Amino acid sequence: MFSSNPFAELSTLISPTVMQTYVVVMILLVAAGTLFDIVHKKSAKYFFQNWRKSKSQGTDVGAAEMVSIAVKTAAIDAITSGEFCNQSRRVAHLLTMYGFVLYAAATAVMTFGFPTAATATPAIWPQLWHIGALMVCAGGYWFWFFIRVDVLAEGHSRFRIIRADLFILSLVISVTLGLVWSYLQASGNGAATIVLGAYIVATTMLFGSVPWSKFSHMFYKPAAAFEKRVSDANGTRSNLPAPTNNPETFGKTLQQQQSNHY
Repeated sequence: MFSSNPFAELSTLISPTVMQTYVVVMILLVAAGTLFDIVHKKSAKYFFQNWRKSKSQGTDVGAAEMVSIAVKTAAIDAITSGEFCNQSRRVAHLLTMYGFVLYAAATAVMTFGFPTAATATPAIWPQLWHIGALMVCAGGYWFWFFIRVDVLAEGHSRFRIIRADLFILSLVISVTLGLVWSYLQASGNGAATIVLGAYIVATTMLFGSVPWSKFSHMFYKPAAAFEKRVSDANGTRSNLPAPTNNPETFGKTLQQQQSNHY
């Protein structure tokens, strides 16, 4: 299972051209959904307004410092998700993020580079596909059942579902069905076709629901983090007060209570 390309095996049932077209359509759905989300929510307009306001009101930031800020944003906010103060939340996010990157990249390589059994697939690609999927499941289910703020801090049921959960739910369901389908297909189980249908539906929901989910956040979140660091550097701090070195001291009960904030 871990060394077998599930899409090459599927090529006996579905044409590689159909699979490749489906992947391209999903990519286009993400691009179109992200653009729609940016226009609808006016995220880009808000970003550039803040950027111009910050530049006009703050001190000049030199080119060298801008490069340094860009590097810090990439290394801390994008690559290692350093904005999360809760370490469990951070680890779960990194597992899900890098797992999805491996899973998506391996899917593209196997469907376009090794679409049939006629071309041997290097074992590393199906291994990365399965490992990435398992990472997504580990991070996603950990977040869903134990870390969500409405469960951890607000006491809601783990099975309470709201619109904000659309992305994480569709992601873990899609990937879970992909793993189940791969296992059933590798073992020759006839139920693989049924699970494949459910896998396609869940995956289409994941990529087709971008305008209504948090999927697109991964694309403009680094830009927002960069703008925040620049505003800190030029002194405007997004019109927020400067941090204090003498925080307010609370009572013993609050001091002893572990924070559940992010």
